[in-house]
Amino acid sequence: MNDKTIKELAVELTVETTAVCDTIKGRAVFTNQLLRSCSSIGANSHEAKYAQSKADFINKLEIALKECFETEYWLEILFKVNAIDKIIYDNLNNKCGTIRRMLIASVTTAKKK
Repeated sequence: MNDKTIKELAVELTVETTAVCDTIKGRAVFTNQLLRSCSSIGANSHEAKYAQSKADFINKLEIALKECFETEYWLEILFKVNAIDKIIYDNLNNKCGTIRRMLIASVTTAKKK
């Protein structure tokens, strides 16, 4: 079981994704979109910690979840245009999937309370 928080995992994902994007040339449109969505996962999950209400908390987590789905999309695009190899794609996509599942669980729990 992973004891790291969503924010901690999102920071790790963003740092790794940034390092990968720094090596990709000629795909700035895709890498910029990826970096925006990826970094937004952690920013919104961190912001949720300081939400003004339950609805605000859920909204921030749902935004983070949308950004997580978008990040998976851009990773797939970069893989399919051969900008990243399968090992990098699988690694980053799996990390993003872990965060996505944690966000889904958090949103579900928050809505039940």
